[in-house]
Amino acid sequence: MRHGPRPFAALTLALAAPLLLGAGPAAKVGVTVTGLRSAQGVVLACLSSAPDRFPDCREEQGDYRLTIPAAQAGTFDFYGVPPGRYAIALLHDENGNGKVDRALRMIPREGFGFSRDAPVRFGPPRFDTAAFQVSTGPVRQTIQMRYML
Repeated sequence: MRHGPRPFAALTLALAAPLLLGAGPAAKVGVTVTGLRSAQGVVLACLSSAPDRFPDCREEQGDYRLTIPAAQAGTFDFYGVPPGRYAIALLHDENGNGKVDRALRMIPREGFGFSRDAPVRFGPPRFDTAAFQVSTGPVRQTIQMRYML
């Protein structure tokens, strides 16, 4: 009878651990941004799995935030995204102050965009309108920036 290490048992456990713990393999969500009107400022990107936190990220589980210089925001990626339903919101923060600047308290002065090119009516789209599925493979979303002013 052999009592030494059992490499195959350890390998099997290592491969099965994410499934046993409920975590599936993570994916990459790529974003292509079109229609930026300038290279000024930054693009604030939010990838969220929670309808009540969309379109804002609150740095909670299921939210991913990126800040990308606008001059480099043509394409970027979110890494390590577990399978699920997500929606993306982008803000072209041209003056870099970290918030949406508005005219008349409601009209955004800066550009914005959403996954699935979700339409904007009287405010941001609902999560379900912008949501897409992430599984184990890479996903790509193309987002057209919109400017009201």
